[in-house]
Amino acid sequence: MAAVLERSYIEICGFERETLPRFREITVNLGLEAISGGVKFPDSSGGFHYEESGKLLSITSNRFIHWSTSGDTVQLVEQSLDTNLLNNAVRLKIAHCTLLPGGVHIQETGNNVIVLIVTNQTVHRLVLPHPTRMYRSELVTELQMQSVFTDVGKLSLQDPAHSAVIPTAAGQTGAPSASAAWLSLGGEAHYALASPAGGILVITLPPLDTQGSVSIMELKRSTVMQRLAGWMPTAIRGEQSPGNLALSLAVRELEDDTFIFALCHDHKLRMWSFRDQVCLMEADMLESMPACRGVKRVSGQGHRLRLAFSSATGLCLAVYLAMPQGGQFTVMQLVATDNHRYSLDTISSLFATQETLVDFALTPTDIWALWLDETNQSVVKYINFEHNVAGQWNQVFVQPPPEEEVHIGADQDARETYLEVLFSPLHFTASAILKALQITRRGSERIADMPWETLKKEVTVAVENELQSSVTEFEFSQEEYRQLQVEFWSKFYACCLQYQEALSTPLGLLVNPHTAMVCLLKKGFVSFLLPCYAVDHLYLSYDESLFSEEETPIADDPEVARDVLQLVQCLRLVSEAVPGDMAYEMEQALEHLQSPERAAELVLENLLANDNDYLIEDIQNKLQDIRNPLAAMVALLREMDLETDPEAAGEAAPSAGQSLGLRLSLAQLYGSSLAVSVVCQAVCHMAMTRALLCRDLLILQKLYLRLGDNMFLGGGGQLLQLQQDLIPRSSHLLCSYHLLKHISQSLASSVPMDILDANLQHLSVLELSDSPALATNRTVLCPQTVVELFYQSVARRSIIAQIYGQQQSPSPATALLHWPHMVSSVVTLLAQLLWPSNPGFQFPECLMANCQYTQLQEYVRLIGPWCQVNMGSCHFMLGQCYLANGEGQKALQCFQKAAPEVEKEEFLLKLAGTEEEEAASTPRLQYYNKVLRLLEDVGLPELVVQLATLAITEAVNDVRSQAALWTRIFKHHLDLGHNSQAYEALTQNPDSSRQLDCLRQLVVVLCERSQLQDLVQFSYVNLHDEVVSIIESRARAVDLLSHNYYELLYAFHVNRHNFRKAGTVMFEYGMRLGREVRTQAGLQKQVNCYLAALNCLRLIRPDYAWIVQPAAGNVYERPGASPKRDYDGELAPGPVSRQVDILELKDLEKEYTLARSRLTLAQLDPPSAAIAGSASAVEMVALLVQTGLFDCALSLCQTFKLALTPVFEGLAFKCIKLQYGGEESQNEAWNWLAANQLSTVVSTKETSATDEAWTLLASYLEKHTSQNAPHYRCVINKLLSHGVPLPDWLVNAYKGVDAAALLRLYLNYDLLDAAAELVLEYVDALLGKGHQYFGIERPLSATAALVWLPYTSIDQLLQALNETQTNASMYNKLVDKMEDYHKLVDLTSRRRLLV
Repeated sequence: MAAVLERSYIEICGFERETLPRFREITVNLGLEAISGGVKFPDSSGGFHYEESGKLLSITSNRFIHWSTSGDTVQLVEQSLDTNLLNNAVRLKIAHCTLLPGGVHIQETGNNVIVLIVTNQTVHRLVLPHPTRMYRSELVTELQMQSVFTDVGKLSLQDPAHSAVIPTAAGQTGAPSASAAWLSLGGEAHYALASPAGGILVITLPPLDTQGSVSIMELKRSTVMQRLAGWMPTAIRGEQSPGNLALSLAVRELEDDTFIFALCHDHKLRMWSFRDQVCLMEADMLESMPACRGVKRVSGQGHRLRLAFSSATGLCLAVYLAMPQGGQFTVMQLVATDNHRYSLDTISSLFATQETLVDFALTPTDIWALWLDETNQSVVKYINFEHNVAGQWNQVFVQPPPEEEVHIGADQDARETYLEVLFSPLHFTASAILKALQITRRGSERIADMPWETLKKEVTVAVENELQSSVTEFEFSQEEYRQLQVEFWSKFYACCLQYQEALSTPLGLLVNPHTAMVCLLKKGFVSFLLPCYAVDHLYLSYDESLFSEEETPIADDPEVARDVLQLVQCLRLVSEAVPGDMAYEMEQALEHLQSPERAAELVLENLLANDNDYLIEDIQNKLQDIRNPLAAMVALLREMDLETDPEAAGEAAPSAGQSLGLRLSLAQLYGSSLAVSVVCQAVCHMAMTRALLCRDLLILQKLYLRLGDNMFLGGGGQLLQLQQDLIPRSSHLLCSYHLLKHISQSLASSVPMDILDANLQHLSVLELSDSPALATNRTVLCPQTVVELFYQSVARRSIIAQIYGQQQSPSPATALLHWPHMVSSVVTLLAQLLWPSNPGFQFPECLMANCQYTQLQEYVRLIGPWCQVNMGSCHFMLGQCYLANGEGQKALQCFQKAAPEVEKEEFLLKLAGTEEEEAASTPRLQYYNKVLRLLEDVGLPELVVQLATLAITEAVNDVRSQAALWTRIFKHHLDLGHNSQAYEALTQNPDSSRQLDCLRQLVVVLCERSQLQDLVQFSYVNLHDEVVSIIESRARAVDLLSHNYYELLYAFHVNRHNFRKAGTVMFEYGMRLGREVRTQAGLQKQVNCYLAALNCLRLIRPDYAWIVQPAAGNVYERPGASPKRDYDGELAPGPVSRQVDILELKDLEKEYTLARSRLTLAQLDPPSAAIAGSASAVEMVALLVQTGLFDCALSLCQTFKLALTPVFEGLAFKCIKLQYGGEESQNEAWNWLAANQLSTVVSTKETSATDEAWTLLASYLEKHTSQNAPHYRCVINKLLSHGVPLPDWLVNAYKGVDAAALLRLYLNYDLLDAAAELVLEYVDALLGKGHQYFGIERPLSATAALVWLPYTSIDQLLQALNETQTNASMYNKLVDKMEDYHKLVDLTSRRRLLV
C-alpha cells in the first residue's frame, strides 16, 4: 500500500564511505600580513542551487554547490543526485586572511557560475563555466560528468580582476563582521561589508573582461539625516554610534535598483538604496516583540536576517532577534508606497526555544531553523509562518550520535563486533576513522586516504599492535585476553566517537526553493532531510509532541485514530522499559532464526520480573484508555505492511511517446553515488525504526494475552483474533523489517573480473544474462551495501519507470522534481522491491548476477523459516551459491527442492522459459534441462547423472525428453569411465537413432581408452548387428595404424564363437595391411592376421570352412598414399560392382605362404617391403631369388605350382658371380646363404661362400629331380651362356640323366672338344666301359635291352669337326670309335636275330 507521509522530516546522512573527497588545494597570496589580535570568526557554511535544479530535462537537475569556511580556508563542493561529478571539490586557502561567516556568495549567469568570497582583508571573484556551456549537447549519456570546478586551477586568482584588498581607514581597527555580495546586470561584482565603525562599505570589481579599477562606496546614516533632518546636531545624530553596526546584511535587486538590508546592533532594520546611496527605511524590530519593550539597551549579538522572494508574495524578510528571554522570528513583507517610500507589514511572529540558533532559512512559505541544545546536539525544526496551529513547529528527527558503548555478546569476538559497528554504513565517516587511526599510530605522517577494505585492515593491525605492545606477561587466560581486547577496542571506538562528533557539528541549512530539498550542512559531511512516514513519525515523536497530536493520517475514523495514538504511546513506554541486554537478546533471537513470539514472551517475563519502576503498571493503565485495541493494531500493521497488489506489481514500461532526451534524463535520475547512499540509508532507517516498533508491538500483544479478557470489551473472540491473526502478522513484519535492516547494512564484496566473467557464462547457459535484474554493474564503487548495489544496477530504473509510468503522474517534461514527494516514492518503491513477501525476485537475482554469494546465502537463511513466497526460487539461488563455493552435492539438493515450485513462481517460470525444441515438455522438465546445462557448464558430471536420473521420473509420458535425458546420462557416465552404467543408459534409451549415436560413441571412446575387454563383453541384446556394423565401418574408415578396430571385431566374434566371421575379419585386415601398410611391421601383422584367419577356419567343420573374399577397394599404386583419395587428393570414386569370390582353407594357406615369403624378404632386405606388399606370387619368386632367399622361393613355387626354373637360374647366376667376384661379394653372400637351408654335410676343411653356393645348388638339383632333369639343363645352360666351365659333379650328374641333352648343349655353345669327348665316353659306355656313369644298366649285347645314340647330334659334331683343321685328330678318333661301335652293333644285331 502507499505509505502515508507526515509533516515531520528525518535526517539521512550521505556518508562518503569509499574514500575522502579529494580536494584540490589552491592557495591565494596577496602579500598581506595577518591582523594582530583580529577577531576569530566561527566556522560557517552555505550553499547554492542552480535555477533549473528542479527541471528534469536540465543538465543542472538536482545539482547544487555547498561550501564551508574555517579560518583562512573555504571548501567548495559541487554535488549532484543524478550523476557523479568529477573534480568537484576545491579547498581554497587565502593566506593571512580570515573568512567572514557567510562570506561566500554564489550566483549564476547564462554562461558562468560566479563565486564571490569575502575575508576580513580581501574580496575575491571566481568565474567558472556554467554546466550548460560545458556540455553543449542536450543529451548527456555519461555516468560521470565534469564539475564546474574542473578547471579552477587554471584561474590566476592573484590578478586584480579576481581579487582586491579591502582599504582600511586611518586609525580604524577591527574587521567587517557581516557581508553580502551580488552581481549586477552589467557584470560588476559588488561586496557589501558591515564597517566596524558603523555603516556599510560597498566594494565593486569591474566586469571581468573590461579594464577598470576597484571602486569603493560608503553608505552612512548621515546621508539620510542630511536630507530629512539636516539641522540636527552631530551629537544627536550619532553618526559613529555602535548601534549603527550591521550584524546581518542581505541584498535584493528589485526593478532597477539594488536594496541592501542591514539588521543592526540597535535592533533596527535599515534598507539602503545602492543606486541612490540613501537609507530608504528604518524600522525598530523590538516593536514586533511585545515582551521585549524597554530592553533597547541590550545589544543584539545573535540577530539574523534572511530574504525570500516569490512572485506571489513579493519580497519577504525574516528577522531573528536573539534575546535573553528567548528568540523570536518575525516575518515581514516589503510594501512600496508612493514616492519611493517603503514600509514593512508583519505577517507572522513566531517564538523559538531557548537553544542557540546556528542558522535559519526562509522560503516563501516556511522557516527552517537549526539550533544547538545544551548537550551540543542538533535541533532542526520548521514551520509554515502563515498556516500553523498555535505556533507549533514541525519536528525533524535528527540522527543521534553512535551509541557510546558497544554491546558484545558472550559468544562474540570483541574485534569482529567493533569492526562491524565501525564499518557499518550508518555510523562513522572514513574521515573520523582515519583521524582515530592516526592518533592510535602516534605517527606524524599524514595517512593518505585508502580504500574501505584496506582501512579496515589498517585499523585492525593498529589496535592489535597497541594491545600487543602493552602486554608484559606471556600467558593469559581466555577471559583476560578478551578483557584486554574489549579495553583497547573500546578506546579506539571512543576516539572515533570524538572525531565523528566533531565532524557532525552543524554549520548551516541549505534549502532549495525549486525542489523543496533541505540539507543540513555539517563540518564533515552533508545530510539530507527526507519526509517522515506517519508510522515512523508517531513512534519517533517526543512525548510532548505526541500527546499534542489530535489526529493521525493512519486512520480515517477519529476513534481509531485516537486509539492508534494511545497505542503508540504505550509502545513508546514498552520501548523505554526494554533494557539493553534484553533488546540485544531479542535481536540475536531473530538473527538465529528463533521464534520472535517466544523471544517476545521471554522479554515480557523479564520485564514483569524486574518491574522496579512500575513501568508495566503504567502501560496497563494506559492500555485501559484504548477502546478498540485490535482496530488500532490492524491500522498500524496495515500501514507497515509493504506487500503490493500482485496485479500492480508489474514493472511499468517507459511510455512509447517519450523523447530520447527525456528517456536519458530518466535513466540518470537519482543515479549518483550520493543519491544511492541517501535512498538506501533511508530504507535502512525505516527498517530499523519499524523493526523496533514491531518488536514493541509484539511484546505489547503478549502482554494483552497475559492480561486476558478483562482488557477486551469484545471478550474471547478478540483474544482469539489477537492470538491467531495479529500476533503472527506482527511476528512476520518484525522478521521482514529485520531482514531489510540486515541487508541495508550488509556490505557488498568486491569481485575479481574473472569470477564475474565465469558467472556471466553460467547465466548465459541459464539464458538469464539479458535479464534486467541481472545486469552486472562493473563500474560500481566498492564497497557499498548490497541494497545500494541493487538500487544502482537494477531497482532505480524500475522505480523511475514506475513513478513516471503511472497514468495520474504529471508529464515528466514539465513536472518539477519535488524532492519530498520523489524521494519518499523512491524509498517506498525500493522497500517494496526488497520486501520478501512480494512476488518480485529482482533483489536475489541481482545478488546472484554480481557474485554476492555470501550475502545471498545469508538472505535465504534469514527468510527461510517464515517467508512462504518464492521459496523455490530461493532454493535455486542457494544452489547457485553452493555451486560457486564448490559444494556441488548441496547445490543439487537445493535445485531438487526448487523443482516442485517451477509452475508457481515467476522467476522459475522465466528460468524454465519455453524453448522451441522443447516446447512440448513441461516447465519442470525445462527447468531440469537448464539446471543440467548449468551443472555441465560448471563441470560436475556426477551431479548431472543424479539430476537427470531424477528428471526421467518426471518424463514418464515424454519419449523425446526421456531419450535426451538417457543420452545425457550415457554421455556423462562414459566421460567418468563408468562403462557398465553408460551401457545400461544406452540400452534404456527409447529413441533408436539416439541409441545408435550413443553406441557409436561408446565404441569409439572405449577403443581410444583401450578398454576393449568391456566393449567385447557387453551383451548387446538386439544391438548385435548394429555394433558389428559400427565397428566395421570404423575399421574401414580409420587409419589402420592409429586404431585397430579389426582386432576388436575379431575378439568380438571369437567371444561369441562366430569363428567364420572372425576369420573373415582377420583376412580383410591382412589384405588391407598388405595394401596400405607396406612396412616390415605391417607385413608381420599381415602374416599374423592370415594365421589367425587359418586358425578360425580350422576350428569349424570343413563344410563350412570358407569365407567370402572381402572387396579389394582401391589398391595402392604408390607407397604411403591414402586408399580414399587419388593422386590429386580428391576423393576416389568407389567401385561400381564387385564379384563375390569364395575362399577356402587352401586359398587362405596360399595367401599365408605368400605373406610369409613377403615378410621373410622384408626381414632380409627392409627396403623391399614397400614393393613386396602388393607383389604376386610370380613377382615374389623373382624378388626372393634376387635377394637370395632360394628356400623360400622354392617353397612358394611349389605352393603356387610354378616352374622352379627361375630359382635354379638365379642360384646358378649367384654361383657364377661368386666364382668370379671379389672378396666383397664373398662376404655379402654369407647373408643370403645363411637364410637358406644349407647341406648337413660337415666339411673338415674351411669352405668358401662359393663352395657353399655350389653345394646349395647341388643339393637343390639333387632334391628337385624330375623327368629329363630340366633343372640341370637350365643350370648348365646358364653356366655355359656365361662361359663358365661346368663343374665335374654337374657334368657327371647330368651325364647319368640325359647325355644327349648335354651333347646338344655343348654343340649349342660350340664346345666341340667337350662334345667329342662326351661322345667317345658315351660310345665306350655302350660298349661296356663305364656304362654305369651314363645311367646305362647293361652295355650293348644281344641279350641286353636296346640302346641308342643321338646320331643327329653326332653327325652335327662330325660335320663341325671335319670343317675345322685344328680338330682333325679328334675327328679321326671319333670316326674310328663310331666304326668300332657300328661293328659291334652289326654283330649284336645278327646274334639277336639268330636268337
